[in-house]
Amino acid sequence: MSPTIPDRRTTTVASLKIGPRHLDRLAVVYVRQSTQQQVLHHQESTRLQYSLVERAVALGWSRERVLVIDDDLGRSGSNAEGRPGFQRLVAEVGLDHVGLILGLEMSRLARSCRDWHQLLEVCALFHTLLSDPDGVYDPAHYNDRLLLGLKGTISEAELHVIKQRMQAGKLAKAQRGELGMPMPIGYVRRPSGEIIKDPDEHAQLVVQTLFEQFEQRGTIHGVLCYLVEHHIQIPVRVRSGPAKGDLSWARPNRMTLQNLFTNPMYAGAYVYGKRPTDPRAKRPGRPATGRKVAHVEQLQVCLRDRLPAYLSWEQFERNQAQLHRNRNVVLGVPRQGVALLAGMVRCGRCGHRMVSLYSSGRPRYACVAEMSVYGGSLCQSLKAVVIDEVVEALLLRALEPAALEASLLAAARVEQERAREEELWQRRLERAHYEAERARRQYDLVEPENRLVARTLERTLEEKLSAEQRLQEDHRRHQASLPSALTTKEREAILDLSSKLPVIWKSPTTTCQQRKELARQFLTEVCVTVQGESEKVDVVVRWAGGHETKTWTTRPVAKLAQLSYYDELLRRVAQLVEQGLLLAKIAETLNTEGWRPAKRRATFNGSMVGALLASQREGQARHRETPDGLAKFEWTLPALAEHLEMSLITLHSWVRRGWVKARKITVGAKRQAWALWADEAEVERLRQWKERPRTRWPRAQA
Repeated sequence: MSPTIPDRRTTTVASLKIGPRHLDRLAVVYVRQSTQQQVLHHQESTRLQYSLVERAVALGWSRERVLVIDDDLGRSGSNAEGRPGFQRLVAEVGLDHVGLILGLEMSRLARSCRDWHQLLEVCALFHTLLSDPDGVYDPAHYNDRLLLGLKGTISEAELHVIKQRMQAGKLAKAQRGELGMPMPIGYVRRPSGEIIKDPDEHAQLVVQTLFEQFEQRGTIHGVLCYLVEHHIQIPVRVRSGPAKGDLSWARPNRMTLQNLFTNPMYAGAYVYGKRPTDPRAKRPGRPATGRKVAHVEQLQVCLRDRLPAYLSWEQFERNQAQLHRNRNVVLGVPRQGVALLAGMVRCGRCGHRMVSLYSSGRPRYACVAEMSVYGGSLCQSLKAVVIDEVVEALLLRALEPAALEASLLAAARVEQERAREEELWQRRLERAHYEAERARRQYDLVEPENRLVARTLERTLEEKLSAEQRLQEDHRRHQASLPSALTTKEREAILDLSSKLPVIWKSPTTTCQQRKELARQFLTEVCVTVQGESEKVDVVVRWAGGHETKTWTTRPVAKLAQLSYYDELLRRVAQLVEQGLLLAKIAETLNTEGWRPAKRRATFNGSMVGALLASQREGQARHRETPDGLAKFEWTLPALAEHLEMSLITLHSWVRRGWVKARKITVGAKRQAWALWADEAEVERLRQWKERPRTRWPRAQA
C-alpha cells in the first residue's frame, strides 16, 4: 500500500478533525531533501513527497487549493536559517492562509526542536492541522501535541546520532591516514588515493623556493617582497568546475603564505583537525564562520613521516618559533628604539596600525599594510620625531600640577557619579532577586497534581530567574568596563610626581623604555593623517580615559613644490623681485613674514631664494624650448619627468646611473640637454620603478 494513499480508517479519523474552516484554506505540501546529492540520486523520496498532493485531494481539498512548497530541496533541516521554504510556510500559517500541512514524515519539516515547536505553536494558534502517512494531527489537542512533540524529539535525536556516527567513522579513517581532504599547494592526490608532490617541476621549485627564502629572510613579508620583485606567482590546482585539477598561477599574498608556512603537511605529517569550529563564534547564515587555527599540539590527528616532505620536522618547528617571535598583534611591552609611540600610531587613511622603521638610526612611522599583504606601495610615512614632539608636549602639559589637580577633581566627581550609578544597579538587582524569589515561593506552594497552574508558574519562575541572571551578567560587564579608582595614596604620589616630571622626563638617566611605559599609561593610540603629499599632518591623540585631542603639525618634505603654500610663496617672491630687492633681503623678508622652507630648516637664505627663482625660470624656459634633434621615442628630461609624474632631480639621477638610455644633444647655440629614449614598454617599466620604495630600486643597470 502506498504511504500517500490513506486507508478507510485513516480517512474516517481525519474527517472528524477536518472541518469547513480547514477546507476554506490552503493545503500545503512541504517538500525537502537534505543535500543536492539526495535530490539527484534519491529521486523516489522526492516523487513520494510530490504525490502528497493526491492525499490532500483525497482529504477533501480541490487540486487548485493545494500549494506545493519545494524551495528547500538540497537544504538541511537542522535549523531554519537558509531555508526560505520553511520560512514561507511559517509566514503563510501566521497569515491564516493554511488549513493543512502535509509532509512525508515530520523530519522533513524540521530536525530542530526549536523550529519544530515554533511551528507547532503557530499551527495551534491558527488551528492548522498537520498530516503524515500515519494520520492527521491537531496541535491544539493535547494527545496530538504530545505525539508531535515526541516525533520532533526523535527526529532531532536521529540527526544527532547520524552526525555522531559519521564523525566517529571520519575520525577513525583519519587516524589511519586514509581520510581524503583538499590538498595544499604543491601536493596532488592520485586516483589510487596516494598523496604525492605536484608532478609539475615548476610548482615544486616554487614551493621549495618559498621555504628557502623564509629560512634566509625570517619573515613572511620578506618572502612576499622577494616574490613580487622577481614576479613569481603561486601554483594552485583548481578544485572545482570544468577545469578541476588544472594548474593555475595566482598572485602571491600574505594569507596564502601564512597558511603554507604553518601547515605541518609540508614537513611530511598527515594532520586532521587543523581548523576546528568554535560554535560561539558562528554568525547566522554563515556556517563557515567560527573556525580557528589549531596548534600542532591541539590537532586531533598528527601522523609524522606519512607524506613526501619539502622540509624536515625540525625545520618546521624552527619556522613556527620564528613566526611566533615575529607576531606583534597587541601593544605589548616597550621595545628597543627611540621612537616614543612605537606600536601606538594608527594610520588615519586606512585604519591599520603603523610600524616603526629605522634607517641610519632615524625612526619613521610607516603604514605598510598594502605593501605587507600584496607587495604594493606605502600608504603614508613620516619621521617619528614630528609626531613624538607633538605628543610629548601634550603629555607633559596634561601632567602639569594644575592639570593633574583638575583631572583628579574630575575623577572624584566621576567616582561620585559611579557610586550613585552602582546604587541604582544594586536596587535593580535587589528587585530582580525579589521577583525571582516570589515566583519561586508561588511555584513551591502549588499542588504538583495541578499541572495547569504548575506549568504556568514554572514558566514564570524560569523567566524571572533568567532575567535576574542577565541583569547580573550586565552588571559584571559594566563593572569590568569601568577604569579602576585611585586610592588616596596614589593621588598623593601623582601630585608629588607632577612637579618633578618634566625634569625626570628630560633627564639623561631616563631611558627610552621608561618614557614609552609612561606614555602607554596615559595614551591608547595616536591617529595620524598626512594631507596629500603636503607638509601638513592631522594628529588625533586618544587618551586612556576615552578623551580625544585633535591637533596638527608639519613634517619635512622633499621639495618646495609639495608645500601647501607653494603657489602663494612663488607669488610673494615674484612681488619682492619686482620691488628690486636683493636675494638676501628677499630671504629676510620671507623669514619675517613667517614663511618656512620644506626641510624644516628655521629660515630661508639668499641661496635658497636664488635656487627657487632659477628653477622657476628654468622650468619656464624648458616648456618654451623643444630641441630639434629628437629621434623617435625620444623625450627631453623635463617632458619625460612630467609624463611620469616624478621629480626632475630623481629622473636625472637615474640617467647618470645608467638606469635610463639617454644621449646628449645640442639645444640652441651652446647649451646641451639630455635626450631620453623610452617607448611604451620602457615608460611602463620606469613608472613601475617609480612606484617602488627607494630601498628597492635596482643597484645597477645592465
